[in-house]
Amino acid sequence: MAKTSVAPLIAIVGPTGSGKSDLALRLAGEFQGEIVNCDSLQVYRHLDIGTAKVPPSERRGIPHHLFDILDPDQVFTAGEYGRRARAALREITARRRLPIVAGGTGLYLRALLDGLFPGPGRDEALRTRLAGREARRPGSLHRLLSRFDPQAAPRIHPADVQKLIRAVEVCLLTRRPLSAWFREQRQALEGFRTLKLGLNPPRQALYERLDTRCQGMFEAGLMAEVRQVLDRGFPAASKPLQSHGYRQAVQFLQGELDLKEALYYARRNTRRYAKRQWTWFRRESDVVWIQGFGDQPQVQAEALPLVEGFLAAG
Repeated sequence: MAKTSVAPLIAIVGPTGSGKSDLALRLAGEFQGEIVNCDSLQVYRHLDIGTAKVPPSERRGIPHHLFDILDPDQVFTAGEYGRRARAALREITARRRLPIVAGGTGLYLRALLDGLFPGPGRDEALRTRLAGREARRPGSLHRLLSRFDPQAAPRIHPADVQKLIRAVEVCLLTRRPLSAWFREQRQALEGFRTLKLGLNPPRQALYERLDTRCQGMFEAGLMAEVRQVLDRGFPAASKPLQSHGYRQAVQFLQGELDLKEALYYARRNTRRYAKRQWTWFRRESDVVWIQGFGDQPQVQAEALPLVEGFLAAG
C-alpha cells in the first residue's frame, strides 16, 4: 500500500508584540513559505494601525492569507476560521509551498489543528439575555459557567464576555457542558504534521515594547483610523472595536476618556491580554519555545535550523 503523504506546517505562537510576524516573514523567505493569519483582529478590513498588521509594502512579496477578509461588523467564529484556514493550507501545499501560520489567537489555532465541535446555532434572544445579565452583574456569567462546566470555566477569562456567552449558550441549549462536546466531536486536521514554535521574550521587556507600541499607534493615527471606520457606518459596538486599543479610541472619540486616560487603559489592557496569551499557549502541547523576540537575529538563527530539521525529517 502506498504511503499517504503528509505535508509540513509551521505554527508560530506567542503573546502580542513578541515578533511573530517578523519571524514568519524570515522563515517564509528562507523556505518558500506563505503566511496564514491566526489573529482574530487582522481578519478585518480598515483596522490596520491598532492590529499591528504588516503593511503590504513590507510583506516582501510573500503571499499572505486570511487578512482583510471581513468588514468590522461581520461575525466570524473560530469554527469558520478553522474551515477557511484549512482550505488555505490545502491551496498552499498544492503549490508546493510551506504554510506558516502566525498569530496569537489560541482558539483559532485550536480550531485549525484540533477542530471544534459543530455546536448548536446561535440563539440571539438567549445571547441578548445573557449579555444583559453580565452587564447588570459583572462576573455572573463566569460564575454560572463554573457551575455548569467546571472544566471549561478556568480556560475562559472572566472578562471575555463573548466566549462566556457562547459557552453558557451551548450548555443551556444542549444540556451538556462545553468540555464534553470538545472531547467527543472535534475533528483534527489531517494530512499535515506541525512544528509549533513559541516566542517567549522576557516579560518586562515585552511590556516595555507594548507600551511603546501603544504610544506609537496613537501617534500614527489610531484615532483617525477609528473615526474613518465609524464614518463608514460601522457601529462602535462592533466586536473588533471592543478590543484593547480600539475600545479606548472609541471612548476618546465619544468623550468618555481624555487622551492620557485612553493611552493608559490601552497599555494596561494590552499587557493583560499578553499575559492571558502566555497562559493559553503554555497549555498548548508540543510547543518548541525560543527565548526572545522574533525580530532578534539570535532568535531567527535558532529557529532556522529547527525548521530545516523538521522539513528534512519528513
